[in-house]
Amino acid sequence: MEIIYENASSQARMATLQLLKGEAVHVLHPNQIVAFQGRPEQREDALMKLPSMYRKKRLIQSRILGPGRVLMGLPEAYSLAVVPLEAKDDLLFEFRHVLFYTEGVTFTTHLQSVKNTLITQDLVKMQFHGPGNLGLLTAGPIHHMALDAVEPLYVDVSCLVAYPRQAKLRLCVYGNTLASQHMNYHWEITGHGHVLMQPCKPDPKLDEHMKSDSLLRRIAREVLPFGGVFIK
Repeated sequence: MEIIYENASSQARMATLQLLKGEAVHVLHPNQIVAFQGRPEQREDALMKLPSMYRKKRLIQSRILGPGRVLMGLPEAYSLAVVPLEAKDDLLFEFRHVLFYTEGVTFTTHLQSVKNTLITQDLVKMQFHGPGNLGLLTAGPIHHMALDAVEPLYVDVSCLVAYPRQAKLRLCVYGNTLASQHMNYHWEITGHGHVLMQPCKPDPKLDEHMKSDSLLRRIAREVLPFGGVFIK
């Protein structure tokens, strides 16, 4: 699969997924599909599994089979990053950032502690297994940063996208009294490997799929014909 960005920039508002024969991609936010060039039967929509419905706040996901081209629209101020996956990778991802993954990629769930869940509002982390590619929707271009086994890295909880499964994490604040009283919670991370971060703190007003919504409204919008048009 080839990814073509408008103006050759990862910050472009659109990206084209070029699929060859035998390739397929699973899109977890079908509303971001602006255009598709191929045969109609090459797109198959299906209900997500219940845990995925809860985490993605969506009911439907799409599987698109090549050959064909898929034009994906990106919300304002968001970027698309494509992360290659190998079978030995152990990164745990925030599932809400996942826009698509290629055929053959599988994933498993990892529960957070009760304390971490209450603060981050996220019960489950996802570990994806390759080989394949993962498309991430992030607030600004994604940034990689190496970890150290002794010197901790402090990352704002709203900016951390992925981290190694074996890394040690602790929720904290840091600095002097004034600093610690006026900052968001941070992850104190030590270990080996690298983390993925988004450089901008997300604004819930930027895009509908990043916001909480009532279950009844989500069901009506996605199940009823033209629900996405009439139910805002």
